[in-house]
Amino acid sequence: VYECLRGGLDFTKDDENVNSQPFMRWQNRFEFVAEAVAASQAETGERKGHYLNVTAPDPEQMYERAEFAKELGQPIIMHDFLTGGFSANTGLAKWCRKNGILLHIHRAMHAVIDRHPKHGIHFRVLAKCLRLSGGDHLHTGTVFGKLEGDRGSTLGFVDLLRESFI
Repeated sequence: VYECLRGGLDFTKDDENVNSQPFMRWQNRFEFVAEAVAASQAETGERKGHYLNVTAPDPEQMYERAEFAKELGQPIIMHDFLTGGFSANTGLAKWCRKNGILLHIHRAMHAVIDRHPKHGIHFRVLAKCLRLSGGDHLHTGTVFGKLEGDRGSTLGFVDLLRESFI
């Protein structure tokens, strides 16, 4: 995290699979990241941040993680809205509004729902559901790389999220 932020990135994020494994507990990771963000800000004089993944097995743990991120002074948290659930996402979005925290939504598991051409839910619909549930911004994928999608579709998702009305 430190090397990326010190090297010029403004924000980094937890991988969606990073949660609280025995070799990397969430509390320790949050503290380590907060130190890395603070050090990179001090050295560059720029505002930096990291999207801490607060997705958890239940809402109580999710809020505990969000509160800890807030106590550490982190401006943004991340939630996997499909694996965490829409109700959890809406509750977390309301918590974020009350606490001055931004909510980045990751789309972990979306391909199971939206990639098959003959069944499922189109990602445009999932993106609209995200907006209705209160996410500040969404991981829409890229036109190249790991989360590749065709250019028109990917940019269409971005345009959809910028619309005033859903």
